[in-house]
Order: sequence, then structure tokens, then C-alpha cells
Amino acid sequence: MPDEQQPRTGSSPSGAGVARRRRRRTLHIVAWTASGVVLLGATGAGYLYHRLNANIHSVDIDGALGTHRPARLDNGSMDILVLGSDSRSGANRAYGHDSGTARSDTAMIVHLAKGHKTASVVSIPRDTLVNRPACTGAKGAVEPAGQQVMFNTAYEVGGPACAVKTVEQLTGLRMDHYIEVDFTGFKNLVNDLGGVPLTTTKAIHDDKSHLNLTAGTHTLNGDQALGLVRTRHGVADGSDLGRIQLQQAFIKALIDRIGGLGLFSSPTKLFSVADTATKAVTTDTGLGSVNKLTGLAESVQHLHSGDVHMVTLPVRYDPANPNRVEPIQSQADIVWAALRADKPIPADATKGSVADHVDAGKVVGGKATAPAAPKPSGSASSKPSGPTSP
Repeated sequence: MPDEQQPRTGSSPSGAGVARRRRRRTLHIVAWTASGVVLLGATGAGYLYHRLNANIHSVDIDGALGTHRPARLDNGSMDILVLGSDSRSGANRAYGHDSGTARSDTAMIVHLAKGHKTASVVSIPRDTLVNRPACTGAKGAVEPAGQQVMFNTAYEVGGPACAVKTVEQLTGLRMDHYIEVDFTGFKNLVNDLGGVPLTTTKAIHDDKSHLNLTAGTHTLNGDQALGLVRTRHGVADGSDLGRIQLQQAFIKALIDRIGGLGLFSSPTKLFSVADTATKAVTTDTGLGSVNKLTGLAESVQHLHSGDVHMVTLPVRYDPANPNRVEPIQSQADIVWAALRADKPIPADATKGSVADHVDAGKVVGGKATAPAAPKPSGSASSKPSGPTSP
């Protein structure tokens, strides 16, 4: 789950030129929230600042993992692991059965290049088979390493620290920060934004994710947005790879939505969105305060949406289980090497990946088409559908 604009504190945004710049800025969900907090603080509403600061929940990942980790790049670039949690506990019970454990439903590595003027985002399919390192579980016991296990089990076994440890072993990259967004927080944030406009080129119907959209332009409310980023069965081949494409498309729509809202003209609305956003996220302690989030916000305020390159880890179907995927190691190595060198990901790094053969991305954006005629009864996709969980 889960990734910005904002004027600096003390600025006085006005005029068409400033408005154009705002629309062009890429907004990271946590970064723009932090900038909003700074603006509120500048008005003298200190109690609001402290309230928002108290909303932020953080975990000490550095303390949990110690020093046996990849070295930091130390050139000003930054790598952030962003997870969407599929916990069904608490308010999230409405989205499925609570098995007593939580998993990472969405995983993205966000690499901010030196100067933070460009970014690369790599989505990791949750069903990717990886070698998971030994991790400390919730009760303090060490869970043994696992060979060829699904990526999202790392979070299930050892929470955020194990997810970060697994990603670092997989990539050779040091994760500088961690951000997690849960179902309910995501839904509430979209509602607070007044919904997110998005065009579907075909109808989407998925009872498992409670999503029913006709072809056309919609302003998705929180439930619909959550359904879109969770749906598998209603688009393309029904795999998790298709879901990732929808998630990437929605992130772009969310960026556009936030950029066009003019939140800074309404302190009341700004606080409402900031309050919701800070409740929605869990961060590492390195980002676990308003001041620390503000530093990230200021560092990316000039990042434009066109400067963000999004890809999916190059994978192929596991020959032993077509409901799982495994990295194409030679190409995955190119992806990780590019990020370690703080370079753009080469275009051919994902060529041949089954993730690039899924057409779910064509279902959102562009011009809507008339509904297709119903398929004959009994027809089915010949491609793997992935795990049966929504």
C-alpha cells in the first residue's frame, strides 16, 4: 500500500503561475500531509500541530534490524518501502474474514534519485516467490528463514521489520524509510478528498472487492477506490499483476486529484485531510513526527508527475505453480543495480516479463468504450488467476 506538492511555510500562493505549478507537482500522500501541517502551524494553531503529530504511529525498524544491512547510498538519494496492509482487524473487518494475521497486500519500492527531482517506483507482486530471511515474530520468537515462500508472508511472519529485511535481501538496497497504509485509512482519505475522478474504458464488476463500475468517467468514493486497487477478478486475466496495474493507474489519478484541489485556500479542509492522512499511515521512527515528514515534503516539492517512472518487478509464472510468480533474476538484477547506482531503470529491464503482458492498465484512463457483449456461459481466461483471496 499505499506513496508531492506543497508551498513552503511562509509562502503566499496566489496567481495563475502558482496555480499551474501546483497542478504539476507530484504529491506523495505523506509528504503533502506534512507540508499541510507546517502551514497550519504557521497560523499559530499549535494545538492542531500537536494533534496531528500524535496521530502518527511509528515502528523502530532500525533498532529491530541492527547493523547487518546494506550500506546507505549516502548521495542524497532515498529508498522507501511503501506497503498496503490487508489486515482484517478492527474497522477493516468489513473487507474480509479476519484470519488473525495481516499481510502486505501492496508493496512498492519508491526510489527518490539524488536531488529528489526524479523517482522510480517498483511494484513487487505479493505472490512473488522469494527466500525470506529469519525474522523475529510478534511474540519475540525467531521465525526460521523460508525458501521459495510468497513475498507477502514476510509481513505476516514478522511485521514491518521482516518486510523491510526481506526487501533488503531481495534487492541489496538499504530501505531508508518505511510507510504503511491500511484499508480504512485509505478509504477515509479518498472520501476526505471528495473522491478521485477516473475513467474506465470497460465495465468492472467484482463481487469479491465489492466493485461495480460502468464504462465511463466516475468520481470514485472511498469504497470504490478501495475496490479498484483490490480487484483482481473483474479485469484482465484475474491475476495480481493486473491489480498492480490498476494500483499504479489509481496513484496517478490520486496525484492529479490532490494537485487540483487547492487545499491551501481552505485551512479547514486542509486540516481535515491532514488529520485523516496522519491517522492512515504507520512509518518508521525516522519519519515518525511532523518535523521529520516536513523534511521529506520539502525535499520533493518540485517533483513533477512526469518525473516518476513506475514498473513492476520482472517476473514469470512459477512452473510448479502457475498461481505464483518468480523473479526473472537476470532482469531483476538490472532493476536493482540501476537503483543502487541511482540511475533510471533501463526500458528493456522488464521486457518479456509476464507483468507487461497483462492489459489491466488499459481498463483505466483514455476513452471509454461501449460495454462488450456478454461472453458465452462457461467461458474463462486461459491464464492463471492467482490466489483466491481478494
